[in-house]
Amino acid sequence: MCGIVGAWLNEPGDGGVQALLVEGLRCLEYRGYDSSGLGIIQPDELIVRRRQGRLAKLESLLAESGDAPALLGIGHTRWATHGEPSDGNAHPHQDAGRRVALVHNGIIENYLDLRHEVEAAGIELQSATDTEVLTQIIGIELSKGSEPLEAVRSCLERVRGNYAIALVTREPKERLICARQGPPLCIAQSERGVFLASDVMALLPYTRQITFLEDGDIAELTRSKVSIIRLNGERVERAPRQVDWDAESADKQGYAHFMLKEIHEQPDVLARAFHGRIDVERGDVQLEGDSFSDAALSKMQRLQVTACGTALHAGYIAGYMVEGLARVPVDVDYASEFRYRNPKLSEGTYALGISQSGETADTLEALRLAIRLGAHGTCIVNSISSSMVRDCQGMISIEAGPEIGVASTKAFVAMLVASYLLAIRTARARGTVTAEAASQLLRDLRELRPKLSTLLSDERVAKVRAIAEHVVDSKGFLFLGRGINYPVALEGALKLKEISYVHAEGYPAGEMKHGPIALIEPGMTTLALAPKGRLAEKLRSNIEQVKARGGRVICVGSDPGCHAVSDEGLAVPDTNEWLSPILNVVPLQLLSYFIAELKGCDIDKPRNLAKSVTVE
Repeated sequence: MCGIVGAWLNEPGDGGVQALLVEGLRCLEYRGYDSSGLGIIQPDELIVRRRQGRLAKLESLLAESGDAPALLGIGHTRWATHGEPSDGNAHPHQDAGRRVALVHNGIIENYLDLRHEVEAAGIELQSATDTEVLTQIIGIELSKGSEPLEAVRSCLERVRGNYAIALVTREPKERLICARQGPPLCIAQSERGVFLASDVMALLPYTRQITFLEDGDIAELTRSKVSIIRLNGERVERAPRQVDWDAESADKQGYAHFMLKEIHEQPDVLARAFHGRIDVERGDVQLEGDSFSDAALSKMQRLQVTACGTALHAGYIAGYMVEGLARVPVDVDYASEFRYRNPKLSEGTYALGISQSGETADTLEALRLAIRLGAHGTCIVNSISSSMVRDCQGMISIEAGPEIGVASTKAFVAMLVASYLLAIRTARARGTVTAEAASQLLRDLRELRPKLSTLLSDERVAKVRAIAEHVVDSKGFLFLGRGINYPVALEGALKLKEISYVHAEGYPAGEMKHGPIALIEPGMTTLALAPKGRLAEKLRSNIEQVKARGGRVICVGSDPGCHAVSDEGLAVPDTNEWLSPILNVVPLQLLSYFIAELKGCDIDKPRNLAKSVTVE
């Protein structure tokens, strides 16, 4: 959710640490935010500048303020949890003695208890946030003469909740400190100084050697060294890791929006996701780690999938694949519901968490719960340095590269490829698919890239835009799918809601007559997902039912019969049933994009949404 950056420079350079922090926050704008701010240390002064709204408002404030270039500071983009979006609730917050400025991602669950303590000390709070309460508690500790690192440690010992914090202190010493319990934080050193951020993308301009903090870590950064302790005071070492992502890949590269760029990256992402992992001749898949060996997978009795949002839709499709090919029973749960329904897992359960960031709070906690209940923990993620990877025994990296657009596109396609590989590997380990049949399944995957590319040709994209122009003023949208394409209907509806702010629902096509058909009337648009296969004839029937009631139908898929009875169509190349979601989702992504563009929406940063949801 919120973006955090911090730095202590050796030399101020052009614009000082202020310019560097603003640029770091710009890298993190995609995460979603409603206000932003900086806290900097000047000689004998702590300065906080903050504004509600987009980063440009903060930049204007900084220009008006005329502050001298500084060496030490922190920055923040806030997504409101406690307290409405406002200048006063924006971060950083500072204590009553102006000793410390602090930024925070997460939720302090016991902040009311701490608030009473602050008020009892005669301190009048200036905001409605849990963050200011924590800041004041640390300030009280500093006023007693405590060293900054020890003050932070002793205060965090009393905190319940998930948090990533960064703070600067002016007295008794100038210090840059950060801590993590849940949401991600990483730190780095280079010739320019020391840096911290909530996302590696903000650090890549300075170095690719990144140190990732773990839950319970507190780091003190000076210009010459980094010291890390645990909440109990024990000192620890965290080795930096080489990050191979290129900062250039986070540039739009000529596209109007990151979302459009990432949609067009999908053929390459698809190829990366299976590169080096398939053996077509042998009819098998090579996945790293003992979790995916014949011996391990042959003992799997059940698969429990947990995820949220787009990743949950990928999880539904993974369930169809694993159950259909490997004949293993699969349960798929909203991670937020799994956590609180007192689940009971049977012996031999594999728990599979799916998350682009690997830091999604509900998914991470659901996976941890499943592991505590005896499940074998595995995950499908994009960030191999994430908490989810560290918690699991097995991991499949989707190799999607940085995804900046809040509405996920390329990560979804890469999750489906990873799920397909997992299903085939499990099927081969359990003997439910022959080597010959697996070879054909893998050939189908290898042949998918050019088919995906055809969907992104100028002619095909123009056709999607033309249809968007026809339906942009629809009063609502109904997405219908059957079988493995039902989750694609859910994903299509979600994309449209996320970036266009129009009402859209995804349904199993067979359920339409059990209620949703009441919505069908002129002005309502229905998108029918229609691949060739055993369910195509039934879907044609659903299309006819919509047409009979005056609804407009757009067919997306490869079945000619469904196209023949629809008002308009977006043809999709044919492939096997299991891979059809990868092709069918692309026109839906483009349609959502163009409807949002026609409506003038902020496509890469849709309102109220955050890229990485690291709080409940």
